[in-house]
Amino acid sequence: MIRRLAVFGATGDLTARYLLPALAALQAAGHLGEGIEVTGASREDWDTDRYREWAAAQLDRHGEDSPADARKAVVASTRYLRADVTDPADVAAVVAGDGPVAVYLALPPALFPHVVTALHRADLPEGSRIVLEKPFGEDLASARELNHLLAGLVPEQAVFRVDHFLAMTTVQNVLGSRLANRVLEPLWNSTHIAEVEIVWDETLALEGRAGYYDHVGALKDMVQNHLLQLLCLVAMEPPITLGERDLRDRKVDVLRSVRLLTEYDVVHRTRRARYLSGRIGDHDVPAYVDEDGVSPQRRTETYAEVELELDSWRWAGTTFRLRTGKALGADRKEVAVRFRPVPHLPFGPGDEALPNVLRFQLEPEGLSLDLTGIGAHAQELTPLSLTAQMDPPSLPAYGRLLLDVLTGDPALSIRGDEAEEAWRVLEPVLSAWERDLVPLEEHPAGSRGPSPREPQQDGLRRREDLLHDPALPPEPH
Repeated sequence: MIRRLAVFGATGDLTARYLLPALAALQAAGHLGEGIEVTGASREDWDTDRYREWAAAQLDRHGEDSPADARKAVVASTRYLRADVTDPADVAAVVAGDGPVAVYLALPPALFPHVVTALHRADLPEGSRIVLEKPFGEDLASARELNHLLAGLVPEQAVFRVDHFLAMTTVQNVLGSRLANRVLEPLWNSTHIAEVEIVWDETLALEGRAGYYDHVGALKDMVQNHLLQLLCLVAMEPPITLGERDLRDRKVDVLRSVRLLTEYDVVHRTRRARYLSGRIGDHDVPAYVDEDGVSPQRRTETYAEVELELDSWRWAGTTFRLRTGKALGADRKEVAVRFRPVPHLPFGPGDEALPNVLRFQLEPEGLSLDLTGIGAHAQELTPLSLTAQMDPPSLPAYGRLLLDVLTGDPALSIRGDEAEEAWRVLEPVLSAWERDLVPLEEHPAGSRGPSPREPQQDGLRRREDLLHDPALPPEPH
């Protein structure tokens, strides 16, 4: 187990909200043994005492679930170095020490190549590991370049492209429900499943993250990584084991099977929008373009929706809809598996059964199944719902990921080819959106998102105009 952790971006939101509490949870659970040496690096002109004060305050705020002695132990294990992440000498000073080190890049993705390049000159001890947050790169070309840089630094097994969604209890239970229950796996195909919705709608607005978010947007921030990872777990073939090779091979198979969207498909099967001013709960929310640090000229979307199909024996004919949005009227964070209707209802004229829907609720974590049964009157159909609550996890998602990094288990990290395939899936969408083939719609904060499309809707190009646009291919027949 690695005993040294170097965090670049140590004063950022990710470290405050997730990494420090994860370390405290690992300490409280006894996973760190005699402890771990944490070196934090950032551009703030602080010393170790100042950083420890900041870390203690963040743990009191975000890590209150861990005992006070565990939080104090984490704070005591930290030291701080001011560093320019593009300066090889500064980077070398941060990772210097005895024994292998886990280097965590809690940074914007644009800085990854600079740090990895600097690490090439830092003489990393054998057995060291590199941890990169999502999104991995900014497009397919940059992901390939970053993979090339990493391949020259450490073995692929030592690269952890982390996605904390994969460590969530309900996400893990997608596999558990499928693979451990005979009643589900025979139905887990397009013959029985019409549609899968993978949704991360949140009432949370920008909340001071413009420095990162305005350069990324909803498609890259959520769909390209989190939601595509959920797609992989829902649609993958049963792996032989849950070891890193078997699990990641099957996930790559799913991404390779995604039918690439044509320009015509992108126009009709994707949407993008951003929120206007509005009200969520009891507080007013400014328009996205009026948030501090936002540049309206970037035309960054806060809402993204993409419909995909898989060219595979199991899933041909099933629609996979991936959607995320900020500043919406209600939180909805789930994977909803919608089954096809039964072929015949013998209950009488006018009777209609609602579709069976299996829901994996991601936050809060839970599981439910919508069914149809007989009501109080004979032969009268009525909706039924079965629900189950997940046992609370022994570790938070980031605690599980950090433990995997320290112990060297990459099963829940993204392999290099998998990261590239995820970008390949969305390259046509990024290209079409950059050329404004899909309009950037707007919706009030606190609403359900953009309104249903109408052919003559103001701000949208009419369908007949799209079909005669010389820049688009003809409608398929």
